[in-house]
Amino acid sequence: MFANSGKLSRKIVGMLVAFFLVATLAIGLTLMLSWQLEGVAAAINDAGSQRMRSYRIANLMARDLKEPVAARSAALQAELNLFDKVLLDLQQGDPARPLSEPRNGEVQQLLSAVDGDWRNSLRPLAQRYLAVAAAERETALDRFDSELEPFVGKINELVLAMERSYARDTNLLRTVQGLLVVLALIGTAILIRFFIRLVIRPVGVLHAGMRRMIGNDLSVRLPANSDDELGGLARGFNQMAEHLQTVHGTLEDLVAAETKSLAERNRELGILYEVTSLLSEPVPLEVLCQSFLDRIKTALGADAGAVRLYMPESQKLYLVTHEGLSEAFLKRERELNCGECLCGDVIQNGMPAVFDTINPPVGMKLGSCIREGFATATAFSIVHGKRRLGVYNLYFLQTHPVSAQEKHLLETLGKHLGVAIENQRLISREMELAVSEERNLLAQELHDSIAQGLAFLNIQVQLLQDSLKKGRAEEALQTAGQLREGVQESYDDVRELLVHFRTRVLQSDLDSAITSALEKFEGQTGIATTFEQIGVGAPLAPTDEIQIMHIIQESLSNIRKHAAARQVRLTVTRRLEGTEIEIQDDGRGFDTVNEPNVLSDRHVGLKIMRERAHRVGGECRIASEIGAGTRVTLSLPRENREGV
Repeated sequence: MFANSGKLSRKIVGMLVAFFLVATLAIGLTLMLSWQLEGVAAAINDAGSQRMRSYRIANLMARDLKEPVAARSAALQAELNLFDKVLLDLQQGDPARPLSEPRNGEVQQLLSAVDGDWRNSLRPLAQRYLAVAAAERETALDRFDSELEPFVGKINELVLAMERSYARDTNLLRTVQGLLVVLALIGTAILIRFFIRLVIRPVGVLHAGMRRMIGNDLSVRLPANSDDELGGLARGFNQMAEHLQTVHGTLEDLVAAETKSLAERNRELGILYEVTSLLSEPVPLEVLCQSFLDRIKTALGADAGAVRLYMPESQKLYLVTHEGLSEAFLKRERELNCGECLCGDVIQNGMPAVFDTINPPVGMKLGSCIREGFATATAFSIVHGKRRLGVYNLYFLQTHPVSAQEKHLLETLGKHLGVAIENQRLISREMELAVSEERNLLAQELHDSIAQGLAFLNIQVQLLQDSLKKGRAEEALQTAGQLREGVQESYDDVRELLVHFRTRVLQSDLDSAITSALEKFEGQTGIATTFEQIGVGAPLAPTDEIQIMHIIQESLSNIRKHAAARQVRLTVTRRLEGTEIEIQDDGRGFDTVNEPNVLSDRHVGLKIMRERAHRVGGECRIASEIGAGTRVTLSLPRENREGV
């Protein structure tokens, strides 16, 4: 159809190039004539000025004769030199002015005659006038005057000849300009006719055809008489119209098919969304698998289904949940080995399977499905990443072909179920770890408080028994008093421990929890407390705030037991670089230099405080002096709070 494409463009380009060349030639000729005329005009002016210059020379000679002045002689010599220069310019031309050299034969002859008379007669007379004595100058002047008028007459003839040449060139320029106008008119008319015939008229026909097609007239056809681009476009238009006319007849069928396809896709998206929302709920594993099976079975119209999980340790598949299966089927397939039957084969190779039980593949045993009366059996993997977690089945009593689109959907749902199962396992492990950590914390608290107190009471009971056996009543009474103090201290530890485990920073924030703890401490001990907050900052994570509260309570417990303080000051300072908590008492204090064991890891309470600080990414420091109290500082740098 487009074998001759480019013919129209070549015609258009050729016409425009030819028009451009002719126009350029005409304009160039006009410019050349104009430049030549400008040079002739300058030559006429210079030739006319030579007449005046001749008379000026004669005038200077006459004035000098009457009144000799050196300056007048210099002026006369300058005029002679200028006459020579102008005469030379007339002969040779001067492109810079511009001034054209004579091209006409008559002008050249007259210019040569003027040049000969000047160089052979007039100029030598003027030079002689300047060279002779004053007495002889009058004679020289007379001779110059006698030669002047014939010389000026020749200059006049020269000027007239130049004017005639100028007139001829002017007429030629006007003729060329007229021809240029005629050429422009003829060329424009040719171009207009050319474009009308080759471009405008075919485009109009094409436009009319397009309007008819817009009006649903698909029977329109355009004449394709030319073999250029527009002809090819007309043939292409005819082919398009024919194709549209053919397609229009089956358009409703295509729309119906596309509508059906969109409906199927929407159904699949609805199933995917429903199942994904279901799998995001935090429910037990069996409930999760059962709900998944219900949705899939209903959505695909299956008669039965099952979900099986794979145990790598035993290399077996175990039935987790099912629906629509008989007891005999469940008894036979409650557990399957890897590679056994349909499900075992799928877990082994990772590929989905859809089989008709009437003609099963060679080597594939589907006895249970056949006895159950299923016509179609399917199995799809439950995966998480590259891990195969299990298989889920859909069974159909009637033959049910599974399309590639449905198979892709079922594979995707298997991946979503795998993610949900793995999330449930992770949640269970996280809960186990949380319980284990809570037990460890409980053990630490019991060890730090009650266990030590009970050990002390056990020793005191043994001492009491020894005193009673030996009949030392006074010693027994003293031991009984120590036992009473130990029991009271253990009781206080139990109460404080209960406060520890009941404290949760859930009311509002850390500051409220600290205020509540200080009020309880002051009520139990009678020690005055002061709480100061400096600066503002972002809140900490709840788990971190609980650890901080345990450190604060451990510090308050140590103050109660050992400090004998009258006042406690707690300060929370929040800065851009982090948070700092300081607990200061005015108690007896201790010597950190001579008693280094007090701050060593052998002191269980202080060790646990440091461990708690480390858990939240901070540092716990203790400073003390005898008689000056003790200061506990907990620093929490900002970089350790990132990601909280």
